[in-house]
This record gives sequence, structure tokens and C-alpha cells, in this order.
Amino acid sequence: VYVFIGLPESIIAAACSRSGQRVLHVDSRSYYGGNWASFSFSGLLSWLKEHQENTDIVNECPAWQEKILENEEAIALSRTDKTIQHVEVFCYASQDLHEDVEEAGALQKNHASVTSVNCTEAADSACLPIEDESLRTTSCEILAEQTPSSDPERALEVNDVQVTGEKENHCDDNTCETSENVPVAEDTAEQPKKNRITYSQIIKEGRRFNIDLVSKLLYSRGLLIDLLIKSNVSRYAEFKNITRILAFREGRVKQVPCSRADVFNSKQLTMVEKRMLMKFLTFCMEYEEHPDEYKAYEEIKFSEYLKTQKLTPNLQYFVLHSMAMTSETGSSTIDGLKATKNFLQCLGRYGNTPFLFPLYGQGELPQCFCRMCAVFGGIYCLRHSVQCLVVDKESGKCKAIIDQYGQRIISKHFLVEDSYLSENTCSHVQYRQISRAVLITDRSVLKTDSDQQISILTVPAEEPGTFAVRVIELCSSTMTCMKGSYLVHLTCTSSKTAREDLEPVVQKLFTPYTETEIENEEIEKPRLLWGLYFNMRDSSDVSRNSYNDLPSNVYVCSGPDCALGNDNAVKQAEALFQQICPNEDFCPPPPNPEDIILDGDNLQPEASESSALPEANSETPKESSNLKNPEEPSK
Repeated sequence: VYVFIGLPESIIAAACSRSGQRVLHVDSRSYYGGNWASFSFSGLLSWLKEHQENTDIVNECPAWQEKILENEEAIALSRTDKTIQHVEVFCYASQDLHEDVEEAGALQKNHASVTSVNCTEAADSACLPIEDESLRTTSCEILAEQTPSSDPERALEVNDVQVTGEKENHCDDNTCETSENVPVAEDTAEQPKKNRITYSQIIKEGRRFNIDLVSKLLYSRGLLIDLLIKSNVSRYAEFKNITRILAFREGRVKQVPCSRADVFNSKQLTMVEKRMLMKFLTFCMEYEEHPDEYKAYEEIKFSEYLKTQKLTPNLQYFVLHSMAMTSETGSSTIDGLKATKNFLQCLGRYGNTPFLFPLYGQGELPQCFCRMCAVFGGIYCLRHSVQCLVVDKESGKCKAIIDQYGQRIISKHFLVEDSYLSENTCSHVQYRQISRAVLITDRSVLKTDSDQQISILTVPAEEPGTFAVRVIELCSSTMTCMKGSYLVHLTCTSSKTAREDLEPVVQKLFTPYTETEIENEEIEKPRLLWGLYFNMRDSSDVSRNSYNDLPSNVYVCSGPDCALGNDNAVKQAEALFQQICPNEDFCPPPPNPEDIILDGDNLQPEASESSALPEANSETPKESSNLKNPEEPSK
């Protein structure tokens, strides 16, 4: 039994289901992903409303105490989600709202009609797999499902055209045509006034937004990419390469050259700097073979080590903040060299930067693994609360859960996300916090000829005790925002509230949208249309021993951490899976359709989803065939 559907839980559920275990996945929420989820704009407003009300999700449930027998004891679970705090919302765009403004393409609701000012229910707009269909665009061609390829690079498609599994298969041509043509007509009509984005437009185009609660990227040679390819779950998702790495120095945003071609084509660096940088990056790729070069500096910070390497201040800044992605006091020489090497190794696998972003948002990833779990028999119950864990006094192990209806569900293993544990269980736990901001802006922080740039920028900390801020800017081609706008995520480790931590960076990079400035085209900074600040609990470094009296067969998963990648979630999932299913392969690929042997008649359910789908053409589509061989050297 798995309580809560975050990324680690979804991976473990898929692995257990694939290895033949029976999996029941329950969550009191009405959407997949928990704090890893992505929302449409109205879905995000509903999520905000839920957290502001902070209602008791099981206040009408039967008393579970009556269900506990004499030889049993209960561990009560938390009734409210306390992982989100200090929520603040700001709207800078013109709020010319009318009663009849509704979200385009929204599903019809049975309850009373809701105006644009009010939040719609999260269940109707939280990017669930089935309800997303009308949002898919005709530019994403529906391809036949491919069988597992012997070439791992071709198992992960990085382009606008991609197999997306069940989602597109549910969407017929007429549905997709209608959903795409409506906004196109609006975009054409609004073209002369493209800078005048109003709050009504944001509401109307709300289903064009897929707003992540946690902002992350995938390293192209990271653990999650390897797992997606190995398990063939990559067939359910599509990705885009991050197009540029940015740096903020001397009050200005600059592009950082990463690959060899970028370095030699850069106009920011002198010829001497180019040679210095290439020499140092070559050393970083092979630093373990030359211990004499860094052994004497192991005890000092990486920033101090860079000063000894004959690098100009400009190059030191690029390497420290945009490649190693650390701070002056954040890492040792060894850690900095490892981070820089990892950055360089990821270059060239799928593009000129090391990072990938899943189209339609980070929330797609838990859903991908949930889909794999369901294919192999996993059962999912959303909007289904669990009141307590039932522990056998004699053995000390958990034997069942009691749900919101008072019914008992028996299982051998129980996986619980940290946020579901009560205050009594977590009384000795010390949590860190993540400061998050989500912004909607009218243009990029660094204008170029193309308006479809996906960027990552690190803004260093300026005061002692504060942390560097990671900025990820997404364009409309990522399917996370409406055309003519950008979705910007800011993340850092908390030292204060999210607004106190992040507002100084927001003020450096953006200017609030005001009517008096609409006609002024000389404004250099992007205009800020809408903003959200909140703090999220980070339980990634909590030891199991910190929890009070947990049975040995109850496993705790953490929520999202502050790191850029997803390695912590994958490591955690694999470690817990090995405890539950020792000696089992972790997420092996599903069998090929031709390898499946059916007993008797053909009515027996297929062992793999791919067996129910037609084979793809042996030729890879042109749009998704330009992936580089992993044996090519990184640039």
C-alpha cells in the first residue's frame, strides 16, 4: 500500500508492480504528484485556496478508534497538509475581469458555475491524465508506440514530436483541431497589442499553463534519465533541451558558453580567455587522473581553488556559478571539480546544454511511472484518505490501514510520504524549507532573435546566511504557459520567508507591470504580470531514526528537495525498493510484444501495455532522430 503519490512513491510503485507485487496507491488529494504536481492556472488557484482554508480532509469520517482491536495499536496520520507555508499572491496585470470570463476549453462542471475571480475545483483542472486531452496540440503528431530499442539513445525522444502514450491516443483529430484553433485565432487578433497581457487573458488561457510546484531539470546523464530509458517509461513523456545557460554579473544577464563551439564563438571572451577556459575544462574532465594538480587544495573552497588556476574573474564566475552551480562558500575543491565534470559529461548527449525539461511540466514524471504501475496491475485511488496505520502489538509490524470509510485494508508493506505523518510521530524531526516563487512575465530576461528560449540562471547570494537563487525561465513551446508569455521559477534554500528570500532577485530581473509603462518600449527588464511566493518543506535529509516508533515495514519517502536534479528521488526509490523486494531488478523494461506467450485463448490481459499497441515504423521520425550517440565525446 502506498499513501501519497509523489515522484519517489510513483517510481517504487512502478518497480513493485513490474516485479509482480500487488500495489494499491491511495492519496487524499484529487491530483497526481503531491508536491511534485503541475497545475493549470485555475488548478493552481484551487490549490492555493485549499491551502489557505487548510480544512480537515477527514473531519466527517467515522471514528477509527472503534476499529482497533485489543491486540493492536494505531498510529494516527496527519489530517492536514502542513508542507506549504507563507503563501503570498500578487497580480500586476490589468484586472479587467468580467463575470463571463471563463477558462477556454475547461470541462463542464455539475456544481454551480464559477466566475473567473473564484477558484475552480482542483479536481477539474489539476492536469490529470484524462482531462488533459483537449490541451494537446496538433503540432504534436500522434505516433505509434515503439517497441524497446536496442539503442538507449533512441529510447528517449527529445523534440516537439514524441510518443506520449495513452494521452494522445484518447484524443481524436477533431478534438485536437478545435482546441488548437481557438487560441490561434485569439493570438492573431491580439498581435498588435501583444504586450497588453491582462489578467482576463491569463484566466482565459489558463489551460495553456502547466505550473510546477517544484522546479527541477533533468541532467542528460542523470539517474532519472537512465531510469526512464531502462524502464521504457520514456515513451510516456516528451522533453526539450534547455537552450542556454545564463549568468547574472555586474547587474546584467549574460549567456555562458558551454560547449567547445560556444566557447570559440563567444564574443564575451577574449582569445586568451577562450584558451584558458578550454584548458581548465579539459582538466576537469580528467582531474581524477591528475591528483597532483589538486591534492594540495582539497581543504579549501572551490572558489579559492579557481583563483589559483590562472582564470580571469569573468571565467571564475562562469565556472563557479553556471557550471559547478555552487557558491563561494558552498563546496570544497573536490565537490566543485565533481560538479563541473558532471556538467561537462552531460553536454552533447541531447543538445548543447546538459539539461532537459519535460513538456507539460515536472508533474508529468510521477504520472509516467503511475501509468507504468497501472499497466502491470497497480490500482490508484485519488480523493481517498487514510486515517491511521494499524500495528500488531505482538510482532510490532504494521498489518493494515483504516481509510476514510472505516474499512480496513491489509498489506505487507506500507510506504508513507513524510507529510502524512502526524506531529507526534515527527516531534523530533528538524525540517529545512525551500523558498519558491512562480512568475508570469511578458518577455525573456535576455532578449534574442528567438522568443522560444528555455534558460537557467543562477543569481549568487549577496549577504551572509543567504543562498544562491536558481532561476528557470520557460517559454510557450514547453507547453507550460500561453503564447507571448514566459513562466519563471525561482528556487533557493530558505533563510526567511519565500518572499523575503526571493523578492530582491525578482526586483533585479523584472519590473512590475503598470499601465503607464505599456507604451514605453525602452524598458529593458521584462514586465511582471503575476507572482506567487510560498515555502515548501524539505524533508530530504531526515533520518528514519528521527521518527517516533515506526514499524519496520513502514517506509518513509521524503518530499522534493532543493537540488536542481532528481537524483535524490531515484536513489531513495531504489533503496526502498531493495528493502521491499530484495534481489529483484529495479524497473526492468517491459517485454517485447513478440515475447509474450498467451495461454489458451486471446482474451487474457496482456502483460505489457506495448503488447496492445501497434509496432512503430522501423524508421525513427525525422523530428526525433537527431540524438547524438552516447559515445561521442562531450564538448
